[in-house]
Amino acid sequence: MHDLKFLTENIEIVREKLKYRLKNPEYLDIIVELYQKKRELQKEGDDLRNKKKNISKEIGIKKSKKEDASDLMKEAELIQSRLDEIEKSEKEVEEKLYSTALLIPNIPMDDVPDGSDESYNVEIKRWGEPRKFDFKPLTHYEIGEKLNILDFERGAKIAGSGFTLYNGKAALLERALINFMLDLHRENGYEEKWLPFLINGESLLGTGHLPKFEEDLYRINGENLYLNPTAEAPLTNIYRGEILKESDLPIWITAFAPSFRKEAGSYGKDTKGIIRQHQFSKVELVKLCKPEDSEKEHQSMLAEAEKVLQLLELPYRVVVLARGDMGFSAGKCYDIEVWLPGHGGYKEISSVSNCLDFQARRANI
Repeated sequence: MHDLKFLTENIEIVREKLKYRLKNPEYLDIIVELYQKKRELQKEGDDLRNKKKNISKEIGIKKSKKEDASDLMKEAELIQSRLDEIEKSEKEVEEKLYSTALLIPNIPMDDVPDGSDESYNVEIKRWGEPRKFDFKPLTHYEIGEKLNILDFERGAKIAGSGFTLYNGKAALLERALINFMLDLHRENGYEEKWLPFLINGESLLGTGHLPKFEEDLYRINGENLYLNPTAEAPLTNIYRGEILKESDLPIWITAFAPSFRKEAGSYGKDTKGIIRQHQFSKVELVKLCKPEDSEKEHQSMLAEAEKVLQLLELPYRVVVLARGDMGFSAGKCYDIEVWLPGHGGYKEISSVSNCLDFQARRANI
């Protein structure tokens, strides 16, 4: 959600910054039109309320003098009738303005690379040297099947394609990695949370997963509940609708949660193995801070995410995403990509985003 006053007063700047992010640029024109209509209705309503107030005083004076006030009373009734119409129109305009504004992605920060897709992403750092082999390395899914620790066939039998059964050491490794990350982040000053694995629509709206990504979510039939798409959503919504004390900031929180996504529209992309799954484990970091500390905290979070891979001795690189490749809620985003020997390249393992005030406004924090 945006500051609509800022958006409408800087519409051409916003239009330029969102040219790669907003598939329906006419939404901006609709917002400008509705915002102006809302202001016109508010002004007319305020003027009529003041006029009605003055007329009410005149009626009172006339009645105290036992004079005829019927014309003034009729005028007051007409004003009230118009006020009722204005209030109805205002409500309709505000609802349409709000629902349209929810579809506008975050505005990229000034230092985000200009570009429409991942080819414009900028590599800013590499850590570690990819190990060289005197043979062609197997992919992770080939290794998993040979060792009988990843069972794709039985996972699909249980739940369908995109779900994997972990056996023995793979199950142990998954649990160990979760504990390793949580313990590391807790030692770095994050407060650990244990979250509900279901989340309501209001919370998903607050983080920007709704309404845009509804087709990617698993919804509980007949209820306003969804399977959690990422621990970011419940962590951020801990404070939805609350006023935080400045003295309590910054707030650093972390949690593990299984994440569920339909991966709609991803047919043919990394569908082999466990890179793109309908269910996956995630340890999330969330920070809430003062605006002036935002960039500092973003860089700190990036370093904390990198530390995980450094301790695991996994070579990686960091790229800053171009405007057209960022997630809906991000104002700036770094991807950390790990070297996969069997793949012969780097693959995204973590995203570290600065959402500015976008989610705070949507979640009314």
